[in-house]
Amino acid sequence: MISPLISVALGGALGAVGRFLVGVSLPFPYGTLAINVLGSFVIGLVWVILTARGLQHWLPFVMTGILGGFTTFSAFSLDTLRLVEAGRLTAAGTYVLASVLLSLAACGAGLWLAKEMTT
Repeated sequence: MISPLISVALGGALGAVGRFLVGVSLPFPYGTLAINVLGSFVIGLVWVILTARGLQHWLPFVMTGILGGFTTFSAFSLDTLRLVEAGRLTAAGTYVLASVLLSLAACGAGLWLAKEMTT
């Protein structure tokens, strides 16, 4: 059996190439939107199929590797819906708000810091 680290690395390379190809084939911001929506669809599909068939050993390659290289938004979507399915609606809502707002704030802080460092 292949090492989980090598599996994730190979999957990540495939996902990153896929992200690049989709990103350059569609105009901004539609490439990113397509990547995030497609990745969210695929992670839901793969999660159910692999776990139902007892193929969890493929999860690192597909979910962390391929989909991690393709988009991290897919993991956010799956985490949110797993909270909803568990009946943890408040936690799901908090997770969505915190993820979006904190990520936007962090991105803004990074943009600001980079501009400060380069001017």
